Amino acid sequence: MSRPQQITVLGATGSIGLSTLDVIARHPERYQVFALTGFTRLSELFALCVRHVPQFAVVPQVEAARGLQDDLRAAGLPTRVLVGEEGLCQVASAPEVDAVMAAIVGAAGLRPTLAAVEAGKKILLANKEALVMSGALFMQAVRKSGSVLLPIDSEHNAIFQCMPQDFARGLSSVGVRRILLTASGGPFRQTPMAELEHVSPDQACAHPNWSMGRKISVDSASMMNKGLELIEACWLFDAKPSQVEVVIHPQSVIHSLVDYVDGSVLAQLGNPDMRTPIANALAWPERIDSGVAPLDLFAIARLDFEAPDEERFPCLRLARQAAEAGDSAPAMLNAANEVAVAAFLDGRVRYLEIASIIEDVLSREPVVALDDLDSVFTADAKARTLAEQWLSRHSR
Repeated sequence: MSRPQQITVLGATGSIGLSTLDVIARHPERYQVFALTGFTRLSELFALCVRHVPQFAVVPQVEAARGLQDDLRAAGLPTRVLVGEEGLCQVASAPEVDAVMAAIVGAAGLRPTLAAVEAGKKILLANKEALVMSGALFMQAVRKSGSVLLPIDSEHNAIFQCMPQDFARGLSSVGVRRILLTASGGPFRQTPMAELEHVSPDQACAHPNWSMGRKISVDSASMMNKGLELIEACWLFDAKPSQVEVVIHPQSVIHSLVDYVDGSVLAQLGNPDMRTPIANALAWPERIDSGVAPLDLFAIARLDFEAPDEERFPCLRLARQAAEAGDSAPAMLNAANEVAVAAFLDGRVRYLEIASIIEDVLSREPVVALDDLDSVFTADAKARTLAEQWLSRHSR
């Protein structure tokens, strides 16, 4: 290797971004940080710039950019600060960049991730919304540019590792019968249904196995996260919704499985630590040390599985329906969920009302074809408006 690979980390201050930087720091001879981006945790972004000395940092607002630039200059660092979506797209598509960790949560990550795809970069995809919102357009861009797309979600990375190399020919062509997408079941897997009405945001964010941001933690509690992953799996592996089965596996040791027509079932196992899929994607097709401890099967002792209860997890049902409807339905599902989860975290709605908001939005707007990125964002904006209207009608 003549030089270290240049890596842009979109969403550097989140849990995926920090885990990525941990893996990168273990292999300075292989990887170098080109750019870091942050949204609200600007003091943490500054500290990361001090440690990794990227060429660029990106923040959302001009005033924040000026403050960060002054701090970096005072620290004697050469890092230049860029602003907003334009800055994100610039550091995602820069000619010097070899790979982009796409870890900005939500719809905000779509344009910069697509910019990286169109520039032919190696994409480490942790932003599932990019495929949920615009799967057909996104995968078309991947094929056109020749970009390498590697999944970072532990489940999709597990599926990727268990698939044959030529899975792009189609599941039936490579002997795959179905994909088994595992889910922990989150913090409310065994909570009495009557108690779900009054659970708090802190309770919803207390995931039993993973350390994640608050939005994705709520999605895990409601299993919307798994519903979005189902949609993403369909695009990543050219699968029909009926070929993807969700299995609750509380230990989060088996990260997903692939069932073949000859009766073989291949699974990827590991400790619940995102550094494993990150290291796998960074080094693919090679393997590198991730810093994750070896799996101790004797300590685990048992592995349990159960079917998800859609009465307990209505968001999973709604996501599957959106996957089957296709076109604008997944984009609207995602947008409505983002509004609903934000309202729940702000104390404006109860936990069970998250699904109510999403179902109301999907029932009010017909499914339409998405021909370009503008139509994707039109569907997204419409769903957000309808979700806000629900909140106005039911304001406490």
